[in-house]
Amino acid sequence: MQDVSGVVWLLTVLGIIGLLLYDFFFHVRKAHIPSIGEAARWTAIYVSIAILFGVGVWIFGGNDYGAEYFAGYVTEKALSVDNLFVFLLLFSSFKVPRADQQKVLLVGIVVSLIARTGFIFLGSALINSFAWVFYLFGLILLITAGNLLREQHGDEEKPDNVIVKLARRVLRTSDRYDGDKLFTYEDGRRVLTPMVLVMVAIGGTDILFALDSIPAIFGLTQNVYLVFTATAFSLLGLRQLYFLIDGLLDRLVYLSYGLAAILALIGVKLILHAMHENNVPFINNGDPIHVVEISTALSLTLIIGILVITVIASLLSPRGRAQTYIAAARRHANEFLDIETDPAYCDEIFHRLLVEEARLKSLPERYRARIRSEAELMELLGRAHLLHDERIANGTCFAPTGMAPAKSAES
Repeated sequence: MQDVSGVVWLLTVLGIIGLLLYDFFFHVRKAHIPSIGEAARWTAIYVSIAILFGVGVWIFGGNDYGAEYFAGYVTEKALSVDNLFVFLLLFSSFKVPRADQQKVLLVGIVVSLIARTGFIFLGSALINSFAWVFYLFGLILLITAGNLLREQHGDEEKPDNVIVKLARRVLRTSDRYDGDKLFTYEDGRRVLTPMVLVMVAIGGTDILFALDSIPAIFGLTQNVYLVFTATAFSLLGLRQLYFLIDGLLDRLVYLSYGLAAILALIGVKLILHAMHENNVPFINNGDPIHVVEISTALSLTLIIGILVITVIASLLSPRGRAQTYIAAARRHANEFLDIETDPAYCDEIFHRLLVEEARLKSLPERYRARIRSEAELMELLGRAHLLHDERIANGTCFAPTGMAPAKSAES
């Protein structure tokens, strides 16, 4: 497994490219909103492909490489779910219509795969040349873990980065979307649509994510083929996963804590390995330090255990339930007011908003009081109801079947 032949590399790369092309031509090329069934089915298919590949690694490469692959895959998949939080913020910030989000996500996956491949080979070259890089990678992960503990995922975040600000200044873009097209005509001139800015934003954040994820997986295996395949398979299917769990993302209130624990674990593992292989002159006179190392099997067990505990605690948390309902209501209200233009889908969004408002009313009083104190949220929900009443009066949409005209969540 350490010396993977060129033929195996070629077949693997062609297989991954083939999956991406299939995804584009058969799912993304025609803009549409994936159903829950479609998203669940294809998420299961991509996860199954990754698991079957791991079983093959286990059979042909042995137990150690099999465990390394699965530890890397699970870690990268967990980190990719955390990335979806930022994608959600970007889509909300740029007001991307739901049907057009698929293409942006696929472009982001391709950019991420290319960027991470470059970082993988760079990281491998550094590790092979300088043993002290393990200290550096370990320190990066410990710092990232600390940052995650302080980080809060909220709608107040502004996901613009330097790349996006530069693109806004340099590129001539319009303020309106034209389906999922990259170019449109405005006053007789050909200009870029906001889709380009969204893709630039996704690509820029993907590159930043790679700076954290690549050191993490190198802490679990130094085999370049395993690092590449675990990373690639964790990204494949990320688009479908987004549409499957985006309603649950805000519910995972403790995910950052779980990921911080995992990154800290891998950071410690890297530093212990660096000490075991030490040749840095000013550390123990350049001699190896005999310390206990964390095995890959133990790492895999701890990673899975941490994720299971994190997810269960998040799903059972009253705070998570309240945060989910609030975020969903805010998102549906913004979609209804500012983003979606299809009348049929606008009706569907408003129906969802009514469901979320009913859920808000079912929360304990202390959470309802907190919601009523959020003036921005209450004003947003009020505007959504006023607009819906206007559309009913104009005959451009219909009142929810079997439901009386709704009041806002304020009551």
